[in-house]
Amino acid sequence: MEDSVDRIVAQWARVRPDVDVSPMGVFGRLSRLTRLFERELQTVFSQHGLQPGEFDILATLRRADTEGRGLTAGQLADSTMVTSGAITNRLDRLVAKGLVTREPDPHSRRTIRVALTQRGREVIDAALDDHVSNEERLLATMTASQRRQLEELLRGLLDHHESQA
Repeated sequence: MEDSVDRIVAQWARVRPDVDVSPMGVFGRLSRLTRLFERELQTVFSQHGLQPGEFDILATLRRADTEGRGLTAGQLADSTMVTSGAITNRLDRLVAKGLVTREPDPHSRRTIRVALTQRGREVIDAALDDHVSNEERLLATMTASQRRQLEELLRGLLDHHESQA
């Protein structure tokens, strides 16, 4: 079985046999899969009126705000790995959609807490169900054992590079 990345690597091997371009096979496939998967994920998010970043915020609030007190913008930024400016823009859109609230913390007026509204909770619960089904569909060609192996390989690679950052 040959894919589009194999053809690119083979072309490089012909014109630059002195360079081992085998890493391109890994990065090329990761890059192409990321683009393809992001498009497929966006389709589901759009069905729920969300952008990927908005889904991330709602999902973070749903899974991490177990006490229902809300999270600070800093906690959201840490959990979603984006800048505070990006968090602010996403929150503005989610507030306008009625999916989250921003309220001063009763114990510290300088701190703002973000919490899901009832509608926000309903939207993220429905979107999550469809999102997981979509991810399952995207991985359907792999066996459970292959998925575990891929996950373990990616975990090791990610752990190494996150520890270097």
